[in-house]
Amino acid sequence: MVKEAIICVDDEAIILLSIKQELKRKFRDRFLVEIALNAAEAVAIVEDLESRGIKTAVVLSDWFMPGIRGDQFLVELHARYPHIKSILVTGHADEDAIARARVEAGLCACVKKPWRGAELVQTIESCLATCDTRPEVS
Repeated sequence: MVKEAIICVDDEAIILLSIKQELKRKFRDRFLVEIALNAAEAVAIVEDLESRGIKTAVVLSDWFMPGIRGDQFLVELHARYPHIKSILVTGHADEDAIARARVEAGLCACVKKPWRGAELVQTIESCLATCDTRPEVS
C-alpha cells in the first residue's frame, strides 16, 4: 500500500491532468498522486490522507490562483503540516512571493511554466532527497 502522496494544486484542470499523468508515469506505485483545483480542496485532501495514514510528501502549487496566491497557501499549509515539502509551479513568478515562501513555507523550488516533464520530476526528486523544510535563517 502507498504510504506517501504528492498533491498538485492548480485552478486549470488541463494542467493538473498533465502533471498527474507525468508523475504517475514516473513514480508509478511509489506515490499516490492527487489533484486539487484550489487550496481548500488541497487541504481537505491532506486531511483525508492523514486520517488514512498516508503522509503527504510534496505539494506542487500554482502561484496565480483565484482566492489565495500559492505562496500564501503554502505558508498556511506549512504552519499546519511542517513535514510537507513544497514546490511552486508558475508562469507568473513574483520574486518577492517566492522569497517569502522560501522563508515562511520552506519552499524547496520554483518551476516555471511551461515546465518540461524531466525537469519537474528531477525537481521533485531533489526536493525529496535534500530539502529541509525548516525556515531559512539569514
